[in-house]
Amino acid sequence: MSETSKSGAMGSVAEQEPLTIAQAHSDPLNQMWSALRGWWLNIVIQDIDQLAVVRKIKDESGLTPRYIFMTCMSAGIAILGLILSSPAVVIGAMLLSPLMGPILGAGFALATGDAQWLKESGKALAAGTIFAILFCALIVLLSPLQTVTSEIASRTRPNLFDLAVALFSALAGSYAMIRGREGTIVGVAIATALMPPLAVVGFGLATANWTVFGGSLLLFVTNLMTIALSAAVMARLYGFRTSLSATQSMMQSIFIFICFVALAVPLGFSLKSIAWETNAQRQISNVIKDQFDEKARISALDINFGSNPIKVNASVLTPEFVSDAEAKSSKMLSRSLDFPIAVNIDQFRVGTGAGDVDAAQIAAAKAQEQAIADERKMAQLGERLALIAGVKAQDVLIDRSRKRAVVKAKPLAGATLATYYELEGRVAALEPGWTLLVEPPALALPDIGMLDNAPSETGQNALALIIWAAARVDAPIGLAGDGKDVDAILALLQEKNIRAVRRASIPRRTGMVTVRWLAPDEAAAAN
Repeated sequence: MSETSKSGAMGSVAEQEPLTIAQAHSDPLNQMWSALRGWWLNIVIQDIDQLAVVRKIKDESGLTPRYIFMTCMSAGIAILGLILSSPAVVIGAMLLSPLMGPILGAGFALATGDAQWLKESGKALAAGTIFAILFCALIVLLSPLQTVTSEIASRTRPNLFDLAVALFSALAGSYAMIRGREGTIVGVAIATALMPPLAVVGFGLATANWTVFGGSLLLFVTNLMTIALSAAVMARLYGFRTSLSATQSMMQSIFIFICFVALAVPLGFSLKSIAWETNAQRQISNVIKDQFDEKARISALDINFGSNPIKVNASVLTPEFVSDAEAKSSKMLSRSLDFPIAVNIDQFRVGTGAGDVDAAQIAAAKAQEQAIADERKMAQLGERLALIAGVKAQDVLIDRSRKRAVVKAKPLAGATLATYYELEGRVAALEPGWTLLVEPPALALPDIGMLDNAPSETGQNALALIIWAAARVDAPIGLAGDGKDVDAILALLQEKNIRAVRRASIPRRTGMVTVRWLAPDEAAAAN
């Protein structure tokens, strides 16, 4: 054999060796995949009666009187459990919930391409949702208890874990329906993710608490979409026959993937925020502890992450008072968390001996009683201000840390500015140490009587009322009268930082400085 032929043969062998190695690696994988696919198609899926499963789900996904009645009863029990903060009652509501049928029906209809079935399931879901929300809202309106409990609050901030709960619930429910093992437990699995947030939506609607309403509605919609899309994936995975073409199936798969990503991304950020708050709470607790003796302990810790700066109220049982604990804690936490933190610490002195345990418990009880008394005091203060202002108690803005309360009053029949001024003074006398501001409506301002270019005795009373009203109503005032009289009043008002201008267009009265509210454009024109 020639050298050329030898080299050609060797080259051929060298070129074939990589192919042989690649085949040696790929054949086991292909064989394993083929075996797994054959086992799935011939053993797992083969014994599934698809027609029976579809018929069963269709029968339970329609809009019927029984479905509406059971949905309302389940929602009613759920909202009562949430108001009472009773998990056992909430679980009882899940046992009755019939939401499994239409939501699984929507998922299977989506997978099989049955538009009519999808439409019927959608109608049932929409009707059940509306009836449940309205029924819950009615119960809340009739209930004397309308407080946001821990059970309600926990369903107003959806996160990635909530999506996982809905996903696992859907997979469990779909599997049980496909394998013919459906039952009460399947309904509980679906209702876990749907009925409680739906009841909270009704609570938010009844109490006009749009934070609760929006948060729980987002959680409900998230869970609803997750369960329906997961059911569709399970139906596709188990090979349920579909009228969709290969292209349509591919587009549907892409759509489902995009929906999951669109749901997961914001919920992931929400989970990150919750994780940050949890870590911040741990740091806040540790920093406050570090300011005191090792035998001191925190008996109560309340953190308001929604305020700016973040407000921290703590009660500490300590052998020795620490005067600068609040300032040091605020400074350290603001630096470590990179966010402004305002710390308020109520210190209760207790002993360090073994016999002081009872004293510590008594101090803790007193701290709790004080906190309850403070809450009651805030509620009473809000009710008083709301009463004189003609508004609801929730319209009163109370800043506990600054001991300041503000309410914007509605016009009351026959009331003048002097009426609101006197009412504010009466309420303020009942709450010493507090700043109480009643913002009156822009009623007519009194004229200021003048004597020798200075306010007369009655004019001084009118001037005090004008200064009070102008400090609360965000509007400039115009003055008209004798030049020297107006100059004197302008000087007095400027000392109080009241916006006032001279206006010749206002009718004048002899011996008086006439005072009127001005529109913003009038004040700008005068300047």
